[in-house]
Amino acid sequence: MSELSRTLEEYESDADAYVRKYCAESVAALYGDLFFDVLAGDRLLDVGCGPGSDVSTFDAAGYDAVGLDLTASFLRAARDRNPTAPFVRGDMRDLPFEDGAFDGVWSSASFLHVPRSDATVTLREFRRVLRPDSVVFCLVKRTPTTPDESRDRHFEYYRPDEIRALLERAAFEPVRVETEENWIRTLARVGTTEATRVAGDPERSP
Repeated sequence: MSELSRTLEEYESDADAYVRKYCAESVAALYGDLFFDVLAGDRLLDVGCGPGSDVSTFDAAGYDAVGLDLTASFLRAARDRNPTAPFVRGDMRDLPFEDGAFDGVWSSASFLHVPRSDATVTLREFRRVLRPDSVVFCLVKRTPTTPDESRDRHFEYYRPDEIRALLERAAFEPVRVETEENWIRTLARVGTTEATRVAGDPERSP
């Protein structure tokens, strides 16, 4: 069984408990201010939206947010919670959206489930669906928060320099990389320099 399949199976097997857990708070309400401050538009994609707590925050703030998740049970809960918001089932490694469709990508504790071998291609998908002057927020783990969290779900853990390097490789320019206990919060802009564009394109070389 693949890492993502194992994670998906765990979420579906105890969906109600996870929905209650993830609806208890909104990360966007707690840490979204800097993201909001640098947004150049109002069209947002919440990648790995879960049961939609952050989409609720975006909607209340007047943003046009789309939620994407692979867990069908989470999407059902998200639609019940946010009946007017659009939610799409999909894999963040191959986003079902057109190029340049969004002004911001929000990824709170979801990218960390992607195997490290797929990390760069996933961030390049984030970059593909963003317009110029857009931003991405990505919350990842630095260390486990519970001893057994990787028993049934797959997690990748990053050092600050590792996530910064991944963002640069995917043609982003990191703006803020902050650590807090077990977590790393990152904010990055779509790259504009020639060096960054080359780094984001595997077919080109300096």
